[in-house]
Order: sequence, then structure tokens, then C-alpha cells
Amino acid sequence: MTNVHPATAAVLRWFEYDHLPEYLKPTSQMAHDMAYEMVRRFPDGGAELTAGLRKLLESKDCFVRCAVDAHEA
Repeated sequence: MTNVHPATAAVLRWFEYDHLPEYLKPTSQMAHDMAYEMVRRFPDGGAELTAGLRKLLESKDCFVRCAVDAHEA
């Protein structure tokens, strides 16, 4: 995504999911899509946008771990 604040770009990079195994991609993609939608809606969102993205990233990490556990069970 172009023309975003460097802090926003720094967080967005962690939402990429192409490198993940197939069974993790759908879970990670949902968070990716929401993150990019929020950046489209609030392009100059400042500190609150970055904070929201970081919290979404934390949530994504938790859900990916859930998907790993489910896959291993």
C-alpha cells in the first residue's frame, strides 16, 4: 500500500500471509483484509489507527495460534 505513514506501513507488513502454510492462510487473511480496509477508511488515522492495527495484529497472532492448535489436534 502506498502513501501511508511509515508507522502504519511498519505494522501492515506483519499482516502478510502468503508465506504461511495453507491451513493458516484463511485465518491470517481475515485479519489482513480488515487491516487494509481500516487503512483505506482512515488514511490519515494517526496514532489511533496505528494503535488499532497493533491490537488487531495481537489478535491475529492469537487466532493463528488457535489454528495451529486445531491443526495439530
